Amino acid sequence: MGKLHLLPGTTFSNAQELGEYDSKRHSALTLRELERYIALDIVGSYHQSIHSSLGRPPIAVWREHEGEIPLRLPQDRMRFWLAFLPEQERTLRPTGIHLFGLRYGSAALSADVGRSNRRLLVKYDPRDMARIFVRRPSGNFVEARYADLTLPSVTLHEAVAARRALLAKGRQEINTRAIVGTAIAQRELVDAATRKTAAVRRGGVGKPKTNVDDRGWGSLRGIDSSNPVPFVEDTE
Repeated sequence: MGKLHLLPGTTFSNAQELGEYDSKRHSALTLRELERYIALDIVGSYHQSIHSSLGRPPIAVWREHEGEIPLRLPQDRMRFWLAFLPEQERTLRPTGIHLFGLRYGSAALSADVGRSNRRLLVKYDPRDMARIFVRRPSGNFVEARYADLTLPSVTLHEAVAARRALLAKGRQEINTRAIVGTAIAQRELVDAATRKTAAVRRGGVGKPKTNVDDRGWGSLRGIDSSNPVPFVEDTE
C-alpha cells in the first residue's frame, strides 16, 4: 500500500501527511490504469522479490509446492464474483427493478412479477451500472439490464451525480434515459476540461479532443470484460 502513495494524485493516509498537496490537481490515473498498476506490482515486483520471512521470492516457493496443494476453485465463477459486489434489496415492480433512479428489466424478471411479495436481493457493480444481478424467488441470480438497451454504461458515481443535478433543476420525474444522458454529458465536460487543462500545463496549442474513452472510466464487466461469462438460468 505504501507504493500507492507514490502515485500522482494520492490522498495519503491522513490529513497530516497530505498537507498542502493538491491530490485532485495532480491525479492522472484512471481506475483501469490503477488496477493494472497494482496487478503489475504484485506479479512483477512482489512475487519476484526476496520475502522477509521466506528468504526467497514468493513465486519460487509457490512453484516448489504448488503440486502438493489441492486447489479449491469456485465451481460457479460468476456466483463467486457476485459475492463480493455491494447489494441492496428492491421490490420487483411491473416496470422492473428500480435502483438509484435507473430502471432494469429482463424476460425472467417479467415472468416473476406478482409471484412473490418479498423484496429481492440486487447485486451491482459500481463501475458499470448498465447491468445488475437480481436473485429470483427460486434463489438463482439473473442478469437485468437497462430498460433502454441503447444507453451506454455509466458508473454509480456518475449516475448519482446526474440524478442530483436533475433534482436540483426541479426534475421530479426522472427516468433512466435522463440520468444516463446527463451523466454522459457531464463526463464529456470533465473529459474536455481535463484535456484542455493538460494541454495548457504542457504549453501546447490547438483544440483538445473531446472524444470520450469509456474504457478509461472503469467500465469493467464482471470477471473478464473481454470474455463475459454467460448466465445459465434455471427452467423452473
